[in-house]
Amino acid sequence: MNKKQVGGRARVGITFGQVVDTAFEVLDRGGIDKLSTRAIAGELGVSMNTVMWHIRTKDRLLDAMAEAVLGEVDLDGLPEPWEEQAAELLARLRRVMLGHRDGGRLVAGTFPAEPRTLAYTDRLIGALLRGCPTARTAAWTAWNLFYFTIGLVQEEQAEPADARDRLRAHADPRRFPGLGAALVDFTSVDYDERFRYGIGQMLHSCATVAAPEG
Repeated sequence: MNKKQVGGRARVGITFGQVVDTAFEVLDRGGIDKLSTRAIAGELGVSMNTVMWHIRTKDRLLDAMAEAVLGEVDLDGLPEPWEEQAAELLARLRRVMLGHRDGGRLVAGTFPAEPRTLAYTDRLIGALLRGCPTARTAAWTAWNLFYFTIGLVQEEQAEPADARDRLRAHADPRRFPGLGAALVDFTSVDYDERFRYGIGQMLHSCATVAAPEG
């Protein structure tokens, strides 16, 4: 058997699954900007060409990682009412993205047509179909909910600590009266409550306002 001694451990031939697992180790330690073929190869003790042979392209790796994140969402034990089920699905997605450094950035821009991502999407749209007046309303609301959740996670994970202080310092209420009047709430870091409010608002709207038919 062909083995390679790395860091005192004998390593054997790697698999695509090992590459993805190692990519998460790199991601969780250094963030998505440090996620590279070189870093993954270094962790595995193999050449960059070996890693590239498995992943083919960076996009394929990111899709596989996003699929793994969606696979962490537990689809069992959901509440029965459609609006509670949809809200819980989004809450679980938010938790798994927050469980990985830059998890929001990782999932943003990817939509792998893979079993776990499709199963999650099917469950979310299935809940919405029970409460929305049309299939189009359910479909478009699913996208709105999905990207709201991803965007809020990205904000929570990426915002510099002093960003809100800088905004407050530059938002002169005499020049920007609308922003000034709502500045405290606009700069709120109560992400849990903002999430619940946003999801609830969209679910209420989708049940009462149908998307226009083309």
